[in-house]
Amino acid sequence: MKVIVCGAGQVGFNIAHYLASENNDVTVIDQRPELIRKITDTLDVQAVLGHASQPSVLEQAGAGDADMLIAVTHADEVNMVACQVAHSLFDVPTKIARIRSQSYLQPMWATLFSREHMPIDVIISPEIEVARAITRRLQVPGAIDVIPLAGDKVRLIGVRCNPDTPLINTPLRQLTVLFPDLTIVVIGIVRDGKPIVPTAEDQMLEGDEVYFVVDTQHVGRALAAFGREDQEARRIVVFGGGNIGLFLAQQIEAQHPNVAIKIIEINKERAEFVAKTLTRSVVLNGDVLDMEILTEAGVSTAETVVSVTNDDETNILAALLAKRSGARRAMTLINKASYKALVGPLGVDVVINPRAITVSNILQHVRRGRIHAVHSLHEGFGELIEADALETSSLVGKPLRDVKLPVGVLLGAVVRNGTVISPRGNTVVQAGDRVVLFATAEAVKKVEKMFSVRLEYF
Repeated sequence: MKVIVCGAGQVGFNIAHYLASENNDVTVIDQRPELIRKITDTLDVQAVLGHASQPSVLEQAGAGDADMLIAVTHADEVNMVACQVAHSLFDVPTKIARIRSQSYLQPMWATLFSREHMPIDVIISPEIEVARAITRRLQVPGAIDVIPLAGDKVRLIGVRCNPDTPLINTPLRQLTVLFPDLTIVVIGIVRDGKPIVPTAEDQMLEGDEVYFVVDTQHVGRALAAFGREDQEARRIVVFGGGNIGLFLAQQIEAQHPNVAIKIIEINKERAEFVAKTLTRSVVLNGDVLDMEILTEAGVSTAETVVSVTNDDETNILAALLAKRSGARRAMTLINKASYKALVGPLGVDVVINPRAITVSNILQHVRRGRIHAVHSLHEGFGELIEADALETSSLVGKPLRDVKLPVGVLLGAVVRNGTVISPRGNTVVQAGDRVVLFATAEAVKKVEKMFSVRLEYF
């Protein structure tokens, strides 16, 4: 597949990295020479220096025969115009744009991006997606990651093992013996920052981040098995009243009427705007690193603080101050991947990576075959994939013990007629089943082939 990526920032770089590692023909456009040099030195891609919205630059990048254009520059207007030019002059089949400004996304302007006006096939709004990701983690206290799959019949849950976790030092093969009625499959372990695809003999150790797939109805029991029976937060303090903080507060107000929420915003005009927009949240104008403001906001009695300012360092320090003051749980937005390994030992409970969330949203529109959803895990470790099993798939029609899955692929769950089946050796996948599986980066292409419609099928 030939893909043009407009923008060589963090998101553009990561998308290009994913696609190039799977032998796609990738060209990246950016107007900053230093980023062009970095991407050509690091990745096996073509690079074009110039403005992504200019027809001559798109032509030089090969838009004439491109299958997809992904526009993730820092300017919404450049992203939109690049998609328009790609459609009008080069007839590029699929166009994806990152749009940050919410004024473009108001329901009253819903027809703006229709095929008749500005034809963009997929709009990605990072701020909205990040706020949703945070909300999911708030709803499952004790989890460091929560991803709903198969219409929320199944969830991926991430937890961090502490000294009190009952399952540490237990081989994974014993999970089915200890919990025979619990539909849980461990698909990944991150140990000392290094990802592991586990075998039946592997054990979970203190400090590990463990990712497992579980029937949504069993999430509470699964977390209890890991020693995480945290109560859902009723008092939440949000640091930062930007788009993410505002969307998060709006979702909490709409979905959780019993939750008390306070927001701290340093910009007075923005604080006034947020206060007028929300109905029952308390908005304080002040610095999140000021202990007096934190005290006024009541962080000492908060079950959860969520740090989502525009500055990573501020987010980390504010979260640590809140934990030191007595806050039970701290969630922190971090853009720089190098910080992630540092903050866990310091006391930050959950790290939110907006780049990974944005990349996951884009990847699910890139994947081919009967693939419904894709979620990137842990900085290129692999992907959680939700797909329909076809009659032609090698998965279908025989016991899983007889199926030779590619190296690096683990089957997490099978959903049949609304019922979740935990895969065992005697499980037989049927055509039409929705399957959830994990694939390392090296195995993703093989998984795509498993769920592609072959010509002889017709």
